[in-house]
Amino acid sequence: MKNSANYRVIYGDTDQMGVVYYANYLRWFELGRTEFLRQLATPYTSIEERGFYFPVTEATCRYRTPARFDDLIVIETTLASLGRASFTVSYRLYRQRDSAVVATGETRHACVNREGQVTRIPADLEKILKSALNPSTKTSKSSPD
Repeated sequence: MKNSANYRVIYGDTDQMGVVYYANYLRWFELGRTEFLRQLATPYTSIEERGFYFPVTEATCRYRTPARFDDLIVIETTLASLGRASFTVSYRLYRQRDSAVVATGETRHACVNREGQVTRIPADLEKILKSALNPSTKTSKSSPD
């Protein structure tokens, strides 16, 4: 399953050279991930209410072509892998007007409880996430934990 979300670059997103500041791409990853979970009818707030959190344990971003003020960026988000206590999300960001890929990346998340201890992803949530796994990775081994 893939989710697509849009973001219009504001002037405050850019640096002195008029290019989107590199750290903002990670914010866009978060936007994509939040909308992905919402599409699964599992908004992050409902997960937190149950006492579970998914902090980022690793992030990668490959910058391909600059995004600039007023570009409309499409954030494509997919679930790349699912383990017992973690999952990895993949992102592809492209400029809507010309389909130029501006960045790709991944974030890995651990499942932790209110005390911050790593814990197994709850069975009902695991089932929902498993149904959303990217089809190209369904036959590959889930990420180890």
